[in-house]
Amino acid sequence: MKYTQLGRTGLKVSRLVLGTMNFGPQTEEADSHSIMDAALDAGVNFFDTANVYGWGENKGRTEEIIGNWFAKGGDRRDKVVLATKVYGNMAATDGDVWPNHDKLSAVNIRRAVDASLKRLRTDHIDLYQFHHVDRNTPWEEIWQAMDVLVQQGKILYVGSSNFAGWHIARANETAARTGRLGLVSEQCKYSLVERRAEMEVIPAARGYGLGVIPWSPLGGGLLGGVLRKERENPERRSSQALANNPGLRDQVQAYEDLLDKHGLEPGEVALAWHLAQPGVTGPIIGPRTREQLDSALRAVELELSEELLASLDEIFPGPGPSPEAFAW
Repeated sequence: MKYTQLGRTGLKVSRLVLGTMNFGPQTEEADSHSIMDAALDAGVNFFDTANVYGWGENKGRTEEIIGNWFAKGGDRRDKVVLATKVYGNMAATDGDVWPNHDKLSAVNIRRAVDASLKRLRTDHIDLYQFHHVDRNTPWEEIWQAMDVLVQQGKILYVGSSNFAGWHIARANETAARTGRLGLVSEQCKYSLVERRAEMEVIPAARGYGLGVIPWSPLGGGLLGGVLRKERENPERRSSQALANNPGLRDQVQAYEDLLDKHGLEPGEVALAWHLAQPGVTGPIIGPRTREQLDSALRAVELELSEELLASLDEIFPGPGPSPEAFAW
């Protein structure tokens, strides 16, 4: 496994991030524990989750699965850089949410972190992430709440997820005025088929020293050999995104043809592409099975040539830097 520092911090994390969103809804607890054991054995030390994972009436279930895994001992907790998120309500349905039981008020942050610590069966969270921007809570209040948690030893670092570039700037400028460390990472939707983050989000993250942690690095499965799988199984249901966008189908076909020519696996190349992008700490992988984990691990050792990277840019051109992408 290869490691890098998380943004401008001294914290060393693996170049792959183990995403746990499938643990519970799609992967049983025993299999989830096996995947985490295998990931740790392979050197993956950065685990990502969220308080709402498990979804619906099972919100919090994923954190519980991780907590039960930590409870097995063997230095599991000490070896893991643990990241979870706060924002969403924990009610089974959105209509059942009680006032102040969601978003980023100081009241909800205090309640949510204690609940996550209990489910995770740990005394601290290494990276506490805002799952979404809260447009109604001032940053002064949010940072004060974070200060309290740091002083109590409940969290160490703070990150964001799904923020715009100007949200990152506003958060960190507010933090800087009072001598706080501010955000150290941004978790954003980013892949070869979704490159809008390159216009504002990633430049802002790099400018403020945030590590970039892409989610959905396979573009919702589009970059994992989806057309090959369709050919191998004609009864397989086609991707809705491909069905609604013939141009995207042509791009994905060109992508798979290119990698067939080089004898490379689409999913592994999609992850290796992230590792070649400036500012990217590591993509989040969300394996449902051990086989999917093994495939992702191979991506870390995959070196993409400049020629291949240029060909990928031709198939999936990025938006270009801002403001040139929309002005001059």
